[in-house]
Amino acid sequence: MRAALASAFACALIGGSPTAGSAWQRPLQNPGAVVRVHVVHTGPGGDPLPVERAAVRAGNVARLTDAQGRAELRLTAGEHLVTVGRIGFAPESLTVTLAEDADTTLQVWLAERSTELEAVIVTATRSERRVEDEPVRVEVLGPEEVVEKLLMTPGDITMLLNETSGLRVQTTSPSLGGANVRVQGLRGRYTQVLSDGLPLYGGQTGSLGLLQVPPMDLGGVEIIKGVASALYGGSALGGVINLTSRRPGSRPVRELLANQTTLGGTDVVGFDARTLGGDVSYTLLAGAHRQSQVDRDEDGWTDLPGYRRGVLRPRLFWTSPLGHTVAFTAGTTLEEREGGTLPGRVTPGAVPHPEALRTTRLDAGGTSRFLLGPSNTVLGVRGSVALQRHRHVFGPRPERDRHLTWFGEAALTANRGRDTWVVGAAIEQESYRAEDVSGFDYRFTTPAWFGQGTLEVTPWLALSASARLDHHSRYGAFVSPRISTLLRAGPTWTVRTSVGTGYFAPTPFTEETEVIGLTPLVPAAGLAAERATSASLDLGGSAGRFEMNLTGFGSVVEEPVGLSRLDDGTGRVQLVNVAGPTRTLGGELLLRWSHGLLHLTATYTYVHSTESDPTSGIRRRVPLTPEHQAGLVAVREEEGQSRIGIEVYYTGRQELAENPYRTASKPYVHIGVLAERRFGPARVFVNAENLLDVRQTEFDPLVLPSRGPGGRWTTDVWAPLDGRIANLGVRLDLGGRP
Repeated sequence: MRAALASAFACALIGGSPTAGSAWQRPLQNPGAVVRVHVVHTGPGGDPLPVERAAVRAGNVARLTDAQGRAELRLTAGEHLVTVGRIGFAPESLTVTLAEDADTTLQVWLAERSTELEAVIVTATRSERRVEDEPVRVEVLGPEEVVEKLLMTPGDITMLLNETSGLRVQTTSPSLGGANVRVQGLRGRYTQVLSDGLPLYGGQTGSLGLLQVPPMDLGGVEIIKGVASALYGGSALGGVINLTSRRPGSRPVRELLANQTTLGGTDVVGFDARTLGGDVSYTLLAGAHRQSQVDRDEDGWTDLPGYRRGVLRPRLFWTSPLGHTVAFTAGTTLEEREGGTLPGRVTPGAVPHPEALRTTRLDAGGTSRFLLGPSNTVLGVRGSVALQRHRHVFGPRPERDRHLTWFGEAALTANRGRDTWVVGAAIEQESYRAEDVSGFDYRFTTPAWFGQGTLEVTPWLALSASARLDHHSRYGAFVSPRISTLLRAGPTWTVRTSVGTGYFAPTPFTEETEVIGLTPLVPAAGLAAERATSASLDLGGSAGRFEMNLTGFGSVVEEPVGLSRLDDGTGRVQLVNVAGPTRTLGGELLLRWSHGLLHLTATYTYVHSTESDPTSGIRRRVPLTPEHQAGLVAVREEEGQSRIGIEVYYTGRQELAENPYRTASKPYVHIGVLAERRFGPARVFVNAENLLDVRQTEFDPLVLPSRGPGGRWTTDVWAPLDGRIANLGVRLDLGGRP
């Protein structure tokens, strides 16, 4: 049943289908019965009005309704489930029993609905089941949340992720603003960021990847927390963030967003989506972003880096009435960043130390999904290639490099009743070449084979088991299993458990080397792969207007890689496998309450994480990991007209390393407000962040009194550097919305 619904929803979501009536007139071989379906909805006067281009499906037979809302299915005799779906309407399904050579006429009434789909089908787990039926917990951020964060930071997705419970966007490069996302306390390098399941940002997402993704063409975000190597290999040791694209609808969309901040930031983003005719449609995103260098504490060092960035991303979609789909994308990002000392200023060592980074990224990728005959089996094929070139400047020395990642995968997904089986193979190659520093070039090739089974053991118990075999060209073979269970404890409550293992193949790029570059780094010899085990227990459900989710989690990373100082007086550093494991325990609480136009969301995250110091071996709290984080968001929204919201976030004490000013950070509170109002085709919005003007440099200097490990000139970032900031913008609707 869910497979048929998912296929119907796919037809409805894509919107660009063949001309109604062009395909359904072809009869099947040996037809047994004919079903004529008339799809209508209630018009303004209460009379039935036809629904054109609704997807009508029975098994693997699908047709689109014509201008009169009619479609014809030729089926075999027997019982069939007929589903009808169309964007803007709630889907309907009914069971019919057909006799040989009999004609049956059905009239299906669809109820209008402002939201596109309540039944969210997640793709990150590969089984394409409804999110509430997945044993693996998948947190889904929908279009409403994407739009809300778009109005706050139109140029990147950092705020979208940072305000999600269990995630923390950590600044890795104070001079240039680089950042990665930590999942449940694990290092950011363990998090795999995908776009529609493709590694368009590289096998190991760089620290600037999150800062170069405008959210305007995103339809949502799927998040899997904890070890996910069984699904995506060694790059997903800490979890997976899958950015899903915004698909074209039945009517063309043309939008333009312009935004200006009080600290010299400017964003102009355009989005266009429409059907080209027949079964082909497209979207196009184009963005230009600019930020001036800002020195808030006037010490001569950049607190907010300057940048100029251009982004272009077209996407092309094809779908057939039988449920086959193909999507293709190509994109480019060009950016120049500037930080470090300002012109004419020097460090405490009396030398200038400007930093700069020029990025050129080109990528292309495609996904396809084909239904194979009457067996209810789906063949999925996807692949991508991504090329990144960097020219990095650390004071007087340049470091130029090239990253190339290509990926391919084929998988078969079979639905047998309420059970789903997946088997497939993949190959990925990641290569790096440094032009100015020797000893760090690599080329890793990793073929893999994987399988997954999701079983409905009983109506109240579902089980998912997956395993993946990777053969890494440098680190050898790894088997990564994962087992998850779903217990339906009532009509609205579920209990999920999950345990899995995985690995991570070390590269020269860690949070620490992002700051100093590769020149002061001694090439590693004999590094072992990092291995991890994670487990989680999740309780979720709703009661009346309340929705709750409570999660407990834990993980152990064996042989973690850390940066150790060499005791030879040169200031050089090296990457080593730390003797002791990294252990993490914690919990998350999410509460939602809605009443009319008012929506409240409260979150709390507790993380206790310890590791061994890479240099001394002494056990310590993991630096830059707050033990307590909490948030409260209140939004009053009149859909399509206005919204006003306030958010308050608390960040607790963090352990600090290599910081001469303090060993632990100060707790702080972040307050932001957002207001939006529609005036005809224009939506005007104003947003203010960090109203209390919390800045790390109000407590201590950012710049070190003398060079730190590897020659770095700054401490780690544990609080905002930009302080209070506001932005004002307008979002213009230049065409019909889907």
